[in-house]
Amino acid sequence: MAAAVSVHPRRYDLRRFERSAAQHHFRACARPAPRGPAVSGPLSVPPAQTPGHGLLTGRRAVVTAAAGTGIGSATARRLLNEGADVVVSDWHERRLEATRAELSEEFADRKVHAIVCDVTSTTQVDELVRGAAAALGGVEIFVNNAGLGGETPVADMTDEQWDKVLDITLNGTFRCTRAALNYFRDAKHGGVIVNNASVLGWRAQYGQAHYAAAKAGVMALTRCSAVEAAEFGVRINAVAPSIARHAFLDKVSSSDLLDALSEREAFGRAAEPWEVAATIAMLASDYTTYLTGEVVSVSSQRA
Repeated sequence: MAAAVSVHPRRYDLRRFERSAAQHHFRACARPAPRGPAVSGPLSVPPAQTPGHGLLTGRRAVVTAAAGTGIGSATARRLLNEGADVVVSDWHERRLEATRAELSEEFADRKVHAIVCDVTSTTQVDELVRGAAAALGGVEIFVNNAGLGGETPVADMTDEQWDKVLDITLNGTFRCTRAALNYFRDAKHGGVIVNNASVLGWRAQYGQAHYAAAKAGVMALTRCSAVEAAEFGVRINAVAPSIARHAFLDKVSSSDLLDALSEREAFGRAAEPWEVAATIAMLASDYTTYLTGEVVSVSSQRA
């Protein structure tokens, strides 16, 4: 059962853009590279997911954009695997509840709650933080995963297209970071924030100025807010994935396109979502206690 549900008027109709965002995100992240020899051998085959090691036993976490089959839900699953209790959040209520139910069944000994949240709304973000703390008895980990892509050249881009991507991807991360820091400042027990950036924050790609600017902004926000968060006992880092392939992406994208992008990776394959999630779990754990303000690339792309 969801811990809380808050529904406010949406500023953007995300259903109109969800399909194109999923299709274009990975085209953006994999820049053209000279083709080397075809990769074969151990690295070209996705490994079995590693078991949990109790890295987050006793911790309580919030993951945004956690519905469905992508990095968000994989991160929630990984944190649960490592012993944390989790609040999953997303704007899509039906898919969010399905994700919560699935995780609750898989991890019957852990607490799993769901709270609907649109990260373009400061009110909903603040309610998410309060609701998660109430549901779990406190929070130590916030994972800011919400983002939106698209593909439009600058000369043809409308203000709405630019604003939509920036508001969800960058401003949404800002709103969540601000709310989390205010919570940690009052709670006085410290914590961790992990943001989801992208390799495109470092790179140029045709038609991706809005998305690249947003992800570069997430990187800069990570670095600057980490300096400020230290006094609250909070570490802030980010991951920068390239291509992580999952069921929803396969459903809405051309398999030829996804295969071509995967072949450009040094391993000759896309990442599994759990491989990105495992890095997020590491950054949330005590294995990285002296790491803050850093962006960790999760990519096998050729330089």
